[in-house]
Amino acid sequence: MHPRIEDYALIGDEQTAALVGLDGSVDWLCLPRFDSAACFAKLLGDEDNGHWRIAPKGADRCTRRAYRPGTLVLDTEWETAEGSVRVTDLMPQRHRAPDLVRVVEGLGGRVTVRSTLRLRFDYGSVVPWMRRSDGHRVAVAGPDSAWLRSEPEVRTWGEAFGTHSEFTVEEGEKVAFVLTWHPSHEPRPPLVDPYEALEHSVADWRAWAARCRYDGPHRDAVVRSLITLKALTYAPTGGIVAAATTSLPEELGGVRNWDYRYCWLRDSTLTLGALLSCGYQEEAEAWRNWLVRAVAGDPADLQIMYGLAGERRLPELELPWLSGFAGSRPVRIGNEAVKQLQLDVYGEVMDTLSLARRAGLPAKPHIWSMQSVLLEFLRSSWRQPDEGLWEVRGGRRHFVHSKVMVWVAADRAVRALESYSALSGDLDGWRALRDEVHREVCEKGYDADRNTFTQYYGSRELDAALLLIPRVGFLPPDDPRVVGTIDAVRDELGHSGFVRRYSVEESPVDGQPGGEGVFLACSFWLADALHMTGRTKEARELFERLVGVANDVGLLSEEYDPVAGMQLGNFPQAFSHIGLVNTALALSGDERAG
Repeated sequence: MHPRIEDYALIGDEQTAALVGLDGSVDWLCLPRFDSAACFAKLLGDEDNGHWRIAPKGADRCTRRAYRPGTLVLDTEWETAEGSVRVTDLMPQRHRAPDLVRVVEGLGGRVTVRSTLRLRFDYGSVVPWMRRSDGHRVAVAGPDSAWLRSEPEVRTWGEAFGTHSEFTVEEGEKVAFVLTWHPSHEPRPPLVDPYEALEHSVADWRAWAARCRYDGPHRDAVVRSLITLKALTYAPTGGIVAAATTSLPEELGGVRNWDYRYCWLRDSTLTLGALLSCGYQEEAEAWRNWLVRAVAGDPADLQIMYGLAGERRLPELELPWLSGFAGSRPVRIGNEAVKQLQLDVYGEVMDTLSLARRAGLPAKPHIWSMQSVLLEFLRSSWRQPDEGLWEVRGGRRHFVHSKVMVWVAADRAVRALESYSALSGDLDGWRALRDEVHREVCEKGYDADRNTFTQYYGSRELDAALLLIPRVGFLPPDDPRVVGTIDAVRDELGHSGFVRRYSVEESPVDGQPGGEGVFLACSFWLADALHMTGRTKEARELFERLVGVANDVGLLSEEYDPVAGMQLGNFPQAFSHIGLVNTALALSGDERAG
């Protein structure tokens, strides 16, 4: 039986991340960065594409597992006829090189434990040359090198292009494994003490989690979401990847398989709001600074996403040697959507920088100059059709959400000039732009017969992004058009108490065959919209359902299949966890949310 997406837990070092299954196997790990080639790619193929399993000999799935409270340190336990054993997995904060640490501890009885390591560089396509050196097993292939050692040392042997170990542990006995990657042309980096690394990781994560200011319902879920968001942060630059994976399918067996190991501008305002509201100003400032560096340049060249350090070229390729998660092909790396025009990102950038200014993040003079240039570009370009928020591949249209976010860009610029006398700009011109966009959206993007805004001008289809209209201030929550839109989205895009992004079956804009699950971020938006329009009881009920979708260690993917009861899409998904945090804040009465 193929693992489900929710069978996995995340560990990481804020530069990359690994997924650990219920069977004790690390099935996904890219080194040295989130967007590097994977050395364990079983997640998207089979065992021969790379994995590392540590578990009692002959055992299958674990008996229980959990993160240590307030940390990203994972404990996985098995109860067997011979006794019980725990494997603790972590990736300590790196100094020079990334380390994967796995500590085996006997809890009772006498248990035989088996370790099977199959390193496969370049997304499972390259079998490295293995040798012994100074108590290590060393794997080398092209630019990659990895060193495996254990403390105390246990016997290892090579078999079937894998490295195997077998040993016994009794109560209180421990064996720690450390796998360290480094460029093959460089000398081996200094060794880390696995037990000290475990102690320091637990202390560091708990100190970070303790800074969370939120103290309302479901605090554990909020803290877990914030830890996940922190784990998806590329610490050297402050960029936050959308997910740790590529090509986890939005439909099992389907082709909607995309690479999410990059940083999207669409997430920026909601991310900044979540961080600031929960007390993480340093992380919020790092994200703001990444954003400013990434978007610098000609406003006509503004992209919807960037690499971890702001890279602009993310060419999309298919990897034919990987069979895909549960047979879902193709497996893609890179993302062609980077070339799309999405006018909404200008609004998201302006909204993010407006929020940062109001929150008191340190001012930088060049930021306002950049914003002014963005507004001037929009003034001449906002009438263009675009690909819209969801990166559809069926051609450009006049998406209502995109136009609403153009209004947001102009509105935030006008408000800045009205509130801060030190700033200069074309106040009258930007007010005129704001008013013109508002009039056009209300005329061309609104269906009076059905009392709802639509996905794009002249269409009958709906879009869950319309739920953001009251949140961004385009219309007040009590406007009948807002209430009508919320009801229409819930009625037409609702599925088993959740919300889809848009109608895949009926909409011609998608450009892709097959279907997808309900979209978790959109379902959080519905809860927010219900709350804003006075239907807080319904909002809380929806929020409870959404929290219940998280897996046993509190992680959410991009989408969910409510009929099969399983998660879909890339995992864990920052957008989903940001939605959880912001909705929790809103429902707890914290007006600083988002």
